[in-house]
Amino acid sequence: MTAALSVRNLRVEIPTRRGVLTAIDDLSFDIAPGEVLGVVGESGAGKSITGSAIIGLLDPPGRIAGGEIRLGAERIDNLSPSAMRQIRGKRIGMIFQDPLTSLNPLYRIGDQLTETILTHEKISAQAAADKAERLLIEVGIPAAGTRMSSYPHQFSGGMRQRVVIALALAADPELVIADEPTTALDVSVQAQIIALIKRLCKDRGTSVMLITHDMGVIAETADRVCVLYAGRLAEIGKVGDVVKRAQHPYTHGLMAAIPSLVDDPSDKLEQIPGSMPRLGAIPAGCAFNPRCLYRFERCVKERPGIYPALGSRASCFLHDPAGGAPPADIARKAAATGIEVPAARVGP
Repeated sequence: MTAALSVRNLRVEIPTRRGVLTAIDDLSFDIAPGEVLGVVGESGAGKSITGSAIIGLLDPPGRIAGGEIRLGAERIDNLSPSAMRQIRGKRIGMIFQDPLTSLNPLYRIGDQLTETILTHEKISAQAAADKAERLLIEVGIPAAGTRMSSYPHQFSGGMRQRVVIALALAADPELVIADEPTTALDVSVQAQIIALIKRLCKDRGTSVMLITHDMGVIAETADRVCVLYAGRLAEIGKVGDVVKRAQHPYTHGLMAAIPSLVDDPSDKLEQIPGSMPRLGAIPAGCAFNPRCLYRFERCVKERPGIYPALGSRASCFLHDPAGGAPPADIARKAAATGIEVPAARVGP
């Protein structure tokens, strides 16, 4: 089966006066038709810039310097700006963090939806208006026919985000990229929006790339999760496997920092030491090595590949089946936390 989206060895660079910064470095992943892929990581991990690269909206002077992006069977990273405009909206929908950046405050909601539909479909204005109203009903806008004539400021934040979801789905896209779609909303509204995105895309068979820093949102919504660190892939796998048995030290740290619903005094929250490196100061070897509790000599000198690791794949030498094994004490320490390390390395 052809993937809805295929990203291979993507490299995004940002030229500056002091040199070229690498924002995304050799990133590869697929999204299957109808699948929700969560993309997670701290601020600066490269989540949003990956989404921008896919839809051809990198801020200058950012540029795709290597790799390829395919939507279905078609390569789209080398298209002209005019050809890419035909892809955006029609085949790829976008849901942004702040709905006010997606909605024109001077135009009625119905007009904005109708214009989007007419841009991508050859139908009459009345048919477009009817479809716009159906979309508003589908995303849960009460009295949709009346609200067609409302302006964005007349909606609450949660209702505006529902309108943005309707806009993203207006042309029946194959893929929706949702960039932090719930960050600006109240917790109760966040749950409603996540449930709405999940339901609509399941009903329509639309693939979703859900960008967020919230592992709780990922656990609730995604089928698989892609963990980014410093523009590189740290771990990717089924969400249940990654959440319950994280195999990269960075992912393990993210999961250990999430509060538990069970009130256990002995279950203390952990903290990942240090912070995400600046683009101009990414360390040699494994980018995570300065913050890693299981670092050994190889991590400082070599960049790890992507290795099978229990139910996922992880960029960590703890899982490298060929040579360069960590010291036994490091292996035992990692294994004690649930990270799978070959028994021969752990020792007695």
